[in-house]
Amino acid sequence: MSLEVGLLSLESLLLIFTIILLFYSIKEGKQRDKLIMEVGKATRVLTRQEYFLSIIDSMMDAKEEIVGCITGRPPTGDDRKMTRDIVDKIERMTKKGVRIKYLMPKFPDRLHLGFEYMKAGADVRYSSCLMVHNIRFIIIDDGIVVMGIPESTGEREATKKGYRIPSEGLAMVLKNYFNTCEKQTSFKDYLQEVIDQTGATLEHIAREYQIDVKELKRVAG
Repeated sequence: MSLEVGLLSLESLLLIFTIILLFYSIKEGKQRDKLIMEVGKATRVLTRQEYFLSIIDSMMDAKEEIVGCITGRPPTGDDRKMTRDIVDKIERMTKKGVRIKYLMPKFPDRLHLGFEYMKAGADVRYSSCLMVHNIRFIIIDDGIVVMGIPESTGEREATKKGYRIPSEGLAMVLKNYFNTCEKQTSFKDYLQEVIDQTGATLEHIAREYQIDVKELKRVAG
């Protein structure tokens, strides 16, 4: 009888220890998953910053022309500083005589960045062609390409990282796609298109997309 009680007590203790170990294992797993997520977030920020830095460094090497097909998403968080740096480089390079052209998808919220780039001296255009929704790149003097890679599939997804590729052949192919992209619309014409489609006033658009209303009225003519 005492042996049975002893074995039962031992089994109970083992069960308790098993439950405790299982509890700590689950807790450790959650902490590990949380750590992996935090590392993943830090990695995404780093690679996205590297992408922007690659663009800025490449722009400074330009002698004649910069051509870019970009998402044009309104900057948020740390991206605001990077965007200001790019705007500054556009202004500096255009004053040196470098031609700068950008193509963005036709989404009304892209008016914000398009306006900033245009004000700095770039020729900004909008299109709904397939290429502008699927490829992100800039071409420097027909010889250097910086390709952007989205974080996940989708035309509205942010660019996660980029690759700097010295290739005249790739630059030629992408520039040909850029030039043949259908129905390219100037900033002014796309602004009017948004007004016609939505019925919004210039004041509403300026407030909605954080654009200086006086400057917007001047551009609208």
